[in-house]
Amino acid sequence: MADLLGGRRGAVDATLPPVAFAAGWLLGGESLWVGVGAAVVTGAGVAVWRLRRGDRPRSVLIGLLAVCVAALIALRTGRAADFFLLQLLSNAASALAWAVSIVLRWPLLGVVVGAALGQRARWRRDAALVRAYGRASWIWTATYLLRVAVFVPLYLGGQVVALVVARVALTWPLVAAALAVSWVVVRRSLPAGHPGLRHPVDPAKP
Repeated sequence: MADLLGGRRGAVDATLPPVAFAAGWLLGGESLWVGVGAAVVTGAGVAVWRLRRGDRPRSVLIGLLAVCVAALIALRTGRAADFFLLQLLSNAASALAWAVSIVLRWPLLGVVVGAALGQRARWRRDAALVRAYGRASWIWTATYLLRVAVFVPLYLGGQVVALVVARVALTWPLVAAALAVSWVVVRRSLPAGHPGLRHPVDPAKP
């Protein structure tokens, strides 16, 4: 499940280009071109490494494309903090998507875990699982809202270094905490005697 939600290695990969951007920007005398060049080169290096270790080409290209789009936005506006605008917007969109999925009774945590366990949509026939996944999905919604709450004032203040520190701190450590807490919430939400995540209860079957 950690791998499906990014994984530790994926989180580290995602933080390297922003760190390279800030380092290049500072060492280059706050030059956007140096910062962008460092980020793109680092992103390309990460992409090559991920391909060699067998990651899916589609996910690798999406990661590299995100770095390139962030770089173009910063160059277009001439503001270094805008390199992080795409990240801010994606977290806001993710928070909305997770919240809507809960309201629609298609909690994204259930979708992710169901896919990992090869259940497709069978878990949705189990009302107890749907309720448990819904409660735990609020944990993930909160992680995205926390990032937005931290990123927005730093972004508006043009705090480039602080944005990098926040992105690193709120990536894998936050994902690890969310995994642990959401697992506890799911287990405590299931009624006594429930067979567990791997065995959804289908009321239509005897």
